Amino acid sequence: MAFATIDVTKGITGVTPVANGGTALSSGFVNGGGITEADEWRLNTALTGGTATISSNWERNDTYFDKIGTGWTESSGIFTAPSTGIYLIEFSASFWCNTNERYIEHMIKGSNDGFASNTQTLAYAYSSIAIDEASATYNGGTARAMYDVTNTSNNKVKFGISREQSSNAQAEAHTSKNGTSVTFLRLGDT
Repeated sequence: MAFATIDVTKGITGVTPVANGGTALSSGFVNGGGITEADEWRLNTALTGGTATISSNWERNDTYFDKIGTGWTESSGIFTAPSTGIYLIEFSASFWCNTNERYIEHMIKGSNDGFASNTQTLAYAYSSIAIDEASATYNGGTARAMYDVTNTSNNKVKFGISREQSSNAQAEAHTSKNGTSVTFLRLGDT
């Protein structure tokens, strides 16, 4: 069997692209690529009752984790991206209650003016708790959104929890493991 010879330089102008970390890259090829920003925050104190903005008790995950890139910053519950780009944001919450709770909603809210006057719910998830006995019952869920950060001064996010009734249902929290947490992944350029 005879093999054909292919001239790979035919029709190519400029530098011939080289794959897998080689040299002489031309436009359209990414050398290294990969995630440039990855960060994770969690509540370190349980939250009882609902709140439009979880404004305190956030800490960066420090258990077998270190952020990639600069990382997000947080001030009074408002999170700021380190750079522009398209981000995947996941808000996971675990709930505990010893009474019936028809719904517990947790949400991701975004703004294009730093929450001066514009707030938009980007994603939400519901959990419910129904108990058969007088013991505690647990539930949880994840709200997920893709967020286009075109301006780090204006595009900000915050996280909130609402409940059907004012009860003792609480969002779980811990200082060495994630109970209620937020994950930020930069997927690419805006």
